[in-house]
Amino acid sequence: MNKIDMAQFDALIKGDKPVVCDFFATWCGPCKMLAPVLEKISADYEGKAEFVKVDIDENPELSVRYGIMSIPYVAVFRGGEMTDNSIGFMPESEAREFIENNIG
Repeated sequence: MNKIDMAQFDALIKGDKPVVCDFFATWCGPCKMLAPVLEKISADYEGKAEFVKVDIDENPELSVRYGIMSIPYVAVFRGGEMTDNSIGFMPESEAREFIENNIG
């Protein structure tokens, strides 16, 4: 999963593919636990969706824009709009269900 900044984010979410974005911080323990889970799942959706990471400390404007108060915060975007989100750590089975329900 590539780490992106605000400019890349804005361009990416307006694209044709759904985008799964992991909003995280380097100091966040649950974020560190979730990262390898999402990395593993992202391989199964190659070509179907984009999986990216945004560091909220480096891109605070995005936290404000989407009202992110807790992390990890995983959001799904389609056509420039957030369609769903999940807050907190998810075990792999739960994360797979969340992604499958939103990407199909």
